[in-house]
Amino acid sequence: MPKAKQRTPELGKEVLAAALRIVARDGVAALTARRLAAEAGTSPPAIYELFGDKTGVVRAMFFSGFEQLGAALAELRESADPLEDLVALAQAYRRFIVEHPALAAVMFSRPFASFDPAPEEAAAGAAVRERIVAAVRRAIAAGSLRGDPTDVAHACVALIHGLAAAESARRLGVSAAAVERRWDVAVRALLRGFAALDGAQRTTR
Repeated sequence: MPKAKQRTPELGKEVLAAALRIVARDGVAALTARRLAAEAGTSPPAIYELFGDKTGVVRAMFFSGFEQLGAALAELRESADPLEDLVALAQAYRRFIVEHPALAAVMFSRPFASFDPAPEEAAAGAAVRERIVAAVRRAIAAGSLRGDPTDVAHACVALIHGLAAAESARRLGVSAAAVERRWDVAVRALLRGFAALDGAQRTTR
């Protein structure tokens, strides 16, 4: 018989990877302790010992997702052009969502009724939000954008999520060139809109 795996952080990573495979392949209803243990090559008691219950697994996926997204955005380096930096940030965010659809769903779509993020979970995305707002604030300080930094950041994130959903559903074009062009056009159009925002619009609540 194969030697039983120890209940280690490495096994925890295997379990999270297995959970994402199940959700991506079979949907959220298929994620049970028994199914997860079989997928990860371990036992239900090991799952419970590592994560407490299924909600604990979902919570760990949630945190892991924001850690990965934050790390992807942290790899970006500032250039002399803050608008181009925002375009690069949008592309990095896009790649994360498109390449990790199941994980993005856990983070942003709340597919598990048993998991309602508490304040500490909600704070997991703070580093991501702060990085985006900081990039917007830098563009505003340079005179490249106008408006409230938080408003602009929210609009950018909403556009990214909408475009990524359309891309994942193959509704953004039939060729890679078309998809890339529409991403570029949409992101730059949003930024141009905020660049042209006048004083009256900026102060409207």
